[in-house]
Amino acid sequence: MKIVVAPDSFKGSLSALQAAEAIEQGMGKVFPDANIKKIPMADGGEGTVQSLVDATGGQLLVERVADPLGNEIEAEYGILGDRTTAVIEMAAASGLTLVPIDRRDPFVTTTYGTGQLIKAALNRGCRKLIIGIGGSATNDGGAGMAEALGAKLLTSNGKSISPGGWGLGALDTINLSDLDSRLGATATVVACDVDNPLTGTNGAAHVYGPQKGATPEMVETLDANLARFASIVKRDMGRSVADIPGSGAAGGLGAGLIAFLNAELKSGVEIIIDAVQLEKQLEGASFVVTGEGEINFQTVFGKTPVGVAKLAKKLGIPVIAIAGSIADGADEVHKAGIDAIIDIVPTPMPLERAVRNAFDLTVEAATRAARFISIGMSISK
Repeated sequence: MKIVVAPDSFKGSLSALQAAEAIEQGMGKVFPDANIKKIPMADGGEGTVQSLVDATGGQLLVERVADPLGNEIEAEYGILGDRTTAVIEMAAASGLTLVPIDRRDPFVTTTYGTGQLIKAALNRGCRKLIIGIGGSATNDGGAGMAEALGAKLLTSNGKSISPGGWGLGALDTINLSDLDSRLGATATVVACDVDNPLTGTNGAAHVYGPQKGATPEMVETLDANLARFASIVKRDMGRSVADIPGSGAAGGLGAGLIAFLNAELKSGVEIIIDAVQLEKQLEGASFVVTGEGEINFQTVFGKTPVGVAKLAKKLGIPVIAIAGSIADGADEVHKAGIDAIIDIVPTPMPLERAVRNAFDLTVEAATRAARFISIGMSISK
């Protein structure tokens, strides 16, 4: 019997690898002779670097870069087991959690540090980039990222624009003569699970600006500045980015990655499925166990368990999901290919206790799931 274990992290308690190890232990108690294949998963958000490094036998690296306010910090990124693919979470260098609440200001926050991480990966010989762009503190359209890679974003006086969303209002010319030439030989895919355009009422500034510290007046200015940025990108680079679904992600970093790196925006879980070669790993599996911290109505919108289930169902393989908790709308996942959900909490308990004991509770939940499967196998005989 082959069992594939492919969970996401249980946010705040277990990494994807830890969740997979707990499920493996639980399944092994009932099926001690089974071939259990662990494949830590993610959907492009927090934990993507760790999951892909774990799944492919890669390595984690640390680089000193600029945070959203320009202060030097250490940021982590990964190189996968093929040694030519880098995986980067923009939040590691340019994330909202790096900025104290009282200093959040998208007029000045920059993606420069994300560009430094990309450059570090190029210096390591990587020619494929996987970039997760959730959790940003920025609204600069990826201008800072582009400058870190050698692009010149200039005012009418020929000076560099100031960092952040405010500086885009003075943008007059984009000069690519010093843009890192290695980017032309580099394939970039971006994990993006939102479809916001760059500007307008559904754009980067209006939808996400307030959570980054923007007042209503700032939102209008930021939106106008991103529109200016898009028009100059189109004029000077020949790329139309304003209306591409996802271009407004991460304060317009989606647009910047398309413009300067010729990036392709894809569903996060689809990128991870491709990177870990999940379809190949599923060959010959009797069933799949996936999971995440909470299964709810949002799980069907591009989350890991449903991404895994859709692929498994295409191959005719049953799917079980183990969850830290089950919330409203969880039944929707059955329509998407998950056959059963097992909660790790067997009895009412404080959240702190559940988080503290998440590994052992997941082992127990996986054991219960395995016993049900064993019963089903006996009945089918």
